[in-house]
Amino acid sequence: MERNVRPSLKRNTAPRLSVGFILARRFTLCAFANFVDVLRLAADEGDRSRQILCEWTVLSDTMSPMASSCGVMVQPNERLGDPRKHDYIVVVGGLIDEIPNLSPEYTRYLQKAAASKVPLVGVCTGAFILHRAGLMDGYRCCVSWFHHADFLEQFDGLKPVSDQIFIVDRDRLTCSGGASSAHLAAYLVEKHVGHAQARKSLHIMIIDDALRAEKPQPGIPLDLATDDGLVKKALLLMQQNIAAPLSAADVARRLGANRRQLERHFQRAVGMPPTLAYKIMRLEYAEFLLRHTENSVTQVATSTGFCDSSHFIRAFRERRGVTPAVFREAA
Repeated sequence: MERNVRPSLKRNTAPRLSVGFILARRFTLCAFANFVDVLRLAADEGDRSRQILCEWTVLSDTMSPMASSCGVMVQPNERLGDPRKHDYIVVVGGLIDEIPNLSPEYTRYLQKAAASKVPLVGVCTGAFILHRAGLMDGYRCCVSWFHHADFLEQFDGLKPVSDQIFIVDRDRLTCSGGASSAHLAAYLVEKHVGHAQARKSLHIMIIDDALRAEKPQPGIPLDLATDDGLVKKALLLMQQNIAAPLSAADVARRLGANRRQLERHFQRAVGMPPTLAYKIMRLEYAEFLLRHTENSVTQVATSTGFCDSSHFIRAFRERRGVTPAVFREAA
């Protein structure tokens, strides 16, 4: 990323949207890039990326380059100052293990921003950071289905929501990261700058249209929620292998268990064998693709690990009582 992401410009009017970014150690680069690029593409008429309608800056306590989780470095632009100069402070999280290593200067800055009524945004595991700073009590927050269990283990007294792509609860905004950060940024652009600018940004990024906050994440079905540690790990492994499903024996082996042991845990925890749970997960993801993409039925079948479209159509009809094509038309 270029060092001068906030060029000095003479302008007659103040920007309609000003965002300050705080990057956690080993933050998620795609979540940050998606958010800031929506701002960049909405910031100016034409394609010159001038910070006129929107402005943004990366804040720092030391001005040292920040390493993302993939190793790419980002150079901050400004030291921490008065948070009131920004309309929003956006915290971009990343790897779970790095959350306790956030500088105390950042924590104090976020607490000062909250006291000054500056809205705070948590992107990816940024919600973890805000909660750790004592700034999410009484608020609903959105976390990725991938980190839902981690959140529950680390933070008491807060119920995260992992079946929406982002949540706006008064002056706290949180999203699950990845592509959802673009949709949250588009929500802010539409609110402060205009609908046309928000659509322009997403279309240039090859995103068909803005998704509203309540759109579901393509995660693990809620009816498979469980406190069983082995089953939770198995479900996560299954989720990571939707397109090329593993056998129950392979899932068990990768988790250091045997198939019979895995089947007993699934039966006790969710009332079904792991093969059926895996099938439900794949079919629910297929529903998500049918609702939110224009992929053909054959493409959806391939994306969800079915050997051919006829097998997929038969399984889908058994679960929903209609074919995928009829389901899509109704949805």
